Amino acid sequence: MDRGFFIDGEWRKIKGSDVFPILNPATGQRIGSTALGTAETIDQAVNVASLAFPKFSKMSANERAEILLKAADNIELAADKMAELLTKEQGKPKADNLKEIIFGAEVLRYYAGEATRIYGSIRPASSPNIRNLVNYHPVGVAGAIVPWNYPIDLYCWKIAPAIAAGCPIIVKSPHETPLAITMLVDCIHQAGMPNGCLADIPGLGPIAGDALARHPKIRILSATASIAAGQSITRASAGNLKKLCLELGGHAPFIVMPDADLKEAAMAAHRRSFSNMGQICITVNRILVHNSCHKEFVSILEELTTNTIVGDGLDKEISYGPVLNSSVSDRVQNQINDAISKGGRLISGGFKPTEKHLINGNFFRPTLIDNTPLDSLPMIEESYGPLAAIASFETENEMLEIANGLEYGLAAYIYGNDLEKVWLLAENLDFGAIGINVNDTSELQAPFGGWKMSGVGRELGPEGLMSYLEPKHLKMKLGNK
Repeated sequence: MDRGFFIDGEWRKIKGSDVFPILNPATGQRIGSTALGTAETIDQAVNVASLAFPKFSKMSANERAEILLKAADNIELAADKMAELLTKEQGKPKADNLKEIIFGAEVLRYYAGEATRIYGSIRPASSPNIRNLVNYHPVGVAGAIVPWNYPIDLYCWKIAPAIAAGCPIIVKSPHETPLAITMLVDCIHQAGMPNGCLADIPGLGPIAGDALARHPKIRILSATASIAAGQSITRASAGNLKKLCLELGGHAPFIVMPDADLKEAAMAAHRRSFSNMGQICITVNRILVHNSCHKEFVSILEELTTNTIVGDGLDKEISYGPVLNSSVSDRVQNQINDAISKGGRLISGGFKPTEKHLINGNFFRPTLIDNTPLDSLPMIEESYGPLAAIASFETENEMLEIANGLEYGLAAYIYGNDLEKVWLLAENLDFGAIGINVNDTSELQAPFGGWKMSGVGRELGPEGLMSYLEPKHLKMKLGNK
């Protein structure tokens, strides 16, 4: 599949566009390519969307909800083929991709309902003949930057509230994994999305992403990216003060209290550390274990990790696939080397497998380092790969100091059977979401986003919709008395 851009209701290939090849990370084979958008491509899409905005913003909430509901149905019908294509370009096992795609459809359905619940209000007034009416209006043309790790799911997180609010949206889709997105775009367009109200332009962040951030007609930009990319977006957006919703990654601690169910905690830590080969913003980076149970917990987790089978995600028996490309494995190897050089102990993984059926792919063994020095790279920088670093703690204050000691603040996890204690500890963790005896912090009806350098704004929940709306106050005088 060799794809172009979706602008004004049609797929286009613009002459002279640079082309990026798409390789299957499990085999190294070329499976397609994508054209790469430029500032001119972005400008073309934004101008079309600006012309479509007045009519789209005046559509009834029920009409926009119907588009979202039909699109969700279309996605579910295409889910199997979409999941297979996504596995070929991104590497996640097909079963995981099916979950991603189905959840994306549920996001569309959720915001179809929220579209009909954009309520106004009458506020108290300082005078008996004054009425204060507050209502909400779509902010304008929206922009979105979608990452390669969960491209379908996070695409839906961004476009669903925009459509519900009445905002046309220009999406810079990931140039690394743009193929399954073509099917998603077709599902939405065929659901009745008006021409010009959705554009899809794969491209490089410093070029297409920067153009979105700088464009004066883009009034809100939602991006899932690294902290460095988020800082660049913020600087580029400053010229026209557009609204920003930035989810900028994390460095999640996984805390094991002395009374935790160690087997349950180890299984949860293993899955959250190595699902999608750790290429998740809420993946477990640091495992902090109380001294009293450190040895037993590590023994269980080491066995799980060593016995993990990796392979081509199209194999139904495989739950752990390749990393996206060599830059991921190179970064992980660099962090491993740094930790070991400072006194850490490698207890599982740490190498590329050499089996014949894996050698051509971007595979890397899930890796554990125990007694990891707190100043080593795995403990201070996001790995975004199959690496979990373990350290122990003695007191709760020591644990909180370690957990809260970085600039990241997206997600954290804490396991323990004394719920009163872990609840209180969770309230002292400086993160946007805390998983208490659960290893996933995302929930459709709850806000998702980070504290500190992990971002600004929120996605999902009612908060996700409000990002695309502006309040308007109407102050009205009744009569002359």
